[in-house]
Parts: sequence; structure tokens; C-alpha cells
Amino acid sequence: MMIKETELEKEGTRQVRKETEEFIRQHHMAESGDQILAAVSGGADSVCLLYVLAQMREDWNLKLRAFHVHHGLRGEEADRDRKAAQRTAERLNVPFAWEQVDVKGFQAEKGLSEEEAARILRYQALCAEAEKWEKESGRMVKIAVAHQQDDNAETVLHHLFRGSGLRGLSGIAPVRGRIIRPLLWASGQEIREFLNWEGIEFCEDSTNASQAYTRNRIRHQVLPLISSGINPQAVPHICQAAQRIAQADEYLELQAGKWLGREGAVEPGRIQIEAEKLLEEPEIIRSYVLRCMVQEMGKGMKDLSALHIQALEELLQKQSGKQADLPEGLRAVRQGKYLVLEQKREKSQAKSRPPQIEYSVFVLEKGMKFPENLYTKWFDYDRINGALSVRTRQAGDYFYLPGGGRKTVKSYKIDEKIPADRRDGIFLLAEGNHILWIIGRRISEKVKITPQTRRVLQVHVSGGEENGR
Repeated sequence: MMIKETELEKEGTRQVRKETEEFIRQHHMAESGDQILAAVSGGADSVCLLYVLAQMREDWNLKLRAFHVHHGLRGEEADRDRKAAQRTAERLNVPFAWEQVDVKGFQAEKGLSEEEAARILRYQALCAEAEKWEKESGRMVKIAVAHQQDDNAETVLHHLFRGSGLRGLSGIAPVRGRIIRPLLWASGQEIREFLNWEGIEFCEDSTNASQAYTRNRIRHQVLPLISSGINPQAVPHICQAAQRIAQADEYLELQAGKWLGREGAVEPGRIQIEAEKLLEEPEIIRSYVLRCMVQEMGKGMKDLSALHIQALEELLQKQSGKQADLPEGLRAVRQGKYLVLEQKREKSQAKSRPPQIEYSVFVLEKGMKFPENLYTKWFDYDRINGALSVRTRQAGDYFYLPGGGRKTVKSYKIDEKIPADRRDGIFLLAEGNHILWIIGRRISEKVKITPQTRRVLQVHVSGGEENGR
């Protein structure tokens, strides 16, 4: 019996490596001679990742290093994890380095959640370490992270519940730039069985059991419920659906690019399409073409929200002269039968540099607090109907007062005794002429969070001038 169990364990170990190698080949993650920096937290998934890559090292001629990011959270437990990650790397004869980051400070500075701040700093540290190695070797370094199948299903559901589009429902990408995820095929159970078979120690992060985070509730409550009460294969099925959605997203993006190449007039700083022709297309193609137009202007999609796409859709059916402001200084205008996307050239831009804006939307949870923060504000997302833009004042700008009355921005600046020569340097978060936020000063009463608020729009401002101060 013991012999059979031992053989079964050996077969299980071989299978994990075999499946990982196949997954790497399938997604063209790595090839012989590659340099790979493995992110090792000390937890089960990352320890498994490092062990499998170390097993592959000789056959694949890999150059392997391990890197640990200490988030400065969880006190002695975090120190324990760092030491455990280092012991694992030393046991496998893998060069090890680590860095401590200030999550709390970064969180306060940027107005982010602790989870998001930690994620951003973690990837920044990993990329910096990879670039350091590249300078030493003169060759590209890939970063391997240990996301697995359960993480992928959790991400898909999280985005689904938040109202994401196809891109969010695509889940976690196996490859994104230099980032590779060799264990995305495996379940958490398969990973832990591998570690048990090999007799490998790993650390448990106590925060993973906390119900304070939405993702943890999905992980510990929703996924087990659907797996036990609906279908034991629910998690792999969610991941398969995400893969098909990713393929659909890629296909629609390709079709949109072809349509724009065929029907659009593209020139530096300007794109023009015939509105009626785009209206003949299915709604899904229209939205992808509009996104493609923004990309063709050389702008990122980070701050382009569903509200902006909706505003562009509506502009297709409006009369000539109507316009909508978009992120990063773009403007869409109906000019006769055409929809034109162009770079704004405002006089005010010569006077002061516009700030950088970061948007995020999340569901309001019971007991959630919103601290006083000069350059981060929170709004009732469901009370915002139009596209948002960041700009300086225009004639007719107003905001709502307590009780429902309005006040013009011009009157506000006079009442606040803001010098005339500084008024054009104050930037505004605008929905048409409705000013949601006089940045650095006050927000409109109409979009403040109330007990009836369901979804929250968080807006963080950084960079730019001191907004007229």
C-alpha cells in the first residue's frame, strides 16, 4: 500500500511539472535560455511556482532568481514570510533578493485601498528588480507570478459583480508584457497536494481568511457555495468562459480596427468617421470602434470609462456642433455628418498644466468610511449620467448647493475672493456644465454619497499645478 501511495505521489509531482511546461509552451511564456524572476511571497502558490521552475531549470536552461516584496504590513508575520521565502530559495540554490515598500504611505498619498496600493508597489518593485538584472546581463528578464485557477475565477466574478465589460470578464491574462503566470492552469488544491507530496513547507497569510475584503468573501463564501451546491467544476468552467470571452474581446477589437482602417480618415491629432455609417453597425462593434479611435489618437484606455463611450454613442445621433470632452485632453465633435475626435487646444492649457486623474468604481459596502482628502473625492456613481472631463472654467458652469439650489462657478470664485489672475488656473471635474468637483476645494451636493448610494466613483488627482492656490 505504501509503495502504491509513493508511486501515486511521484506521478502527481510529475504531472504538475508536465502541465506547467505544457501551459508555458501553449502560451509562449518562455523558451530555452530565458531569464526569469520569480515573485515569492512565501505562500503555497508562489513556493510551488519556484519549485516547479527550479525543477525545469536544467532542462530548459533557465536563469532563475527569486524576489520577495515585504509590504510593511502584518508585523512579525510578514517578517516570517520573508525569511521563509529566503530559506526556500536557498534550499533550491536560487539567488534571492527582497525589498520593503511603504504601502501605508503610498495608500495615503494616492487615496487608494490598501490592497490596490500593495499591488501597485509590488509590481513596481518586481519591474525595478527585473530591469536591474537586465542591465547586468544585457538580456530581457521575465517576471513569473503565481496566480492560479482559483484566483482567475475570483477575478472574473469580482469584475462581473462590479459591472465590468468584456475586458474585465476575460480574467487574468496568462501573459501580459514581461509578466507570465505559469500556474494559471492549476487549482489551489492541486498546488497544495504537490507541496504535500514533496514535503515542502509554506506560510499561511492570516489576512487571506479575513472577510473584510470583497475578494476574500468571493474566495471563501461564493466559490465554495457554487462548487458544492451547483457544480464541482464551477471554477474551471468560469475560467474556460473567461478564456472564450478574452477571445471574443480580441476578435471584436480586431474587427473594430479593420472598420476604422476602412472607413476612418486618420491624420495626426485628428480622426474622422461618418456617423451614419457607424450607426449601421451593431452596438457592440460601435463601442469597440469608438474605443479604437481613442487608442489611435495615442491615448491610453485607463481613464476611458463606460460613461465616456456612452457620451460618444449619443454624439453619433446629435446635430452638428455638439461635443463631448474625453480624458487626456481629447474632444469629440459632431461636424456636419462626421464625428471628429481631436486633441483640444485650449488657451488655459498654456497657463497651467492639467492634473493627472485616476478613476475607479466600486460597490459601497456597509460601514465604509471616506476620510477628508484634499485631492481624492468620492461620488455617487449612479447619479452621474454624462461623460466626465477635467478642464478649466467655461461660461455657464455651475454646481449644486445643499437644499437643491445652484451656484455658478463664477460666483463661487468671486465669493471666495480668488484673484482674477488665478481663476483660469483652477481645474474642474465636469459633466457638461455641471461641475462635480472644483478640484482641491468643494464638490457638488447632487453627487455626494448618501445612504441610498450603491456604487461609488473614486477620483484621485495628482500632478499639475496647485489648482489656482
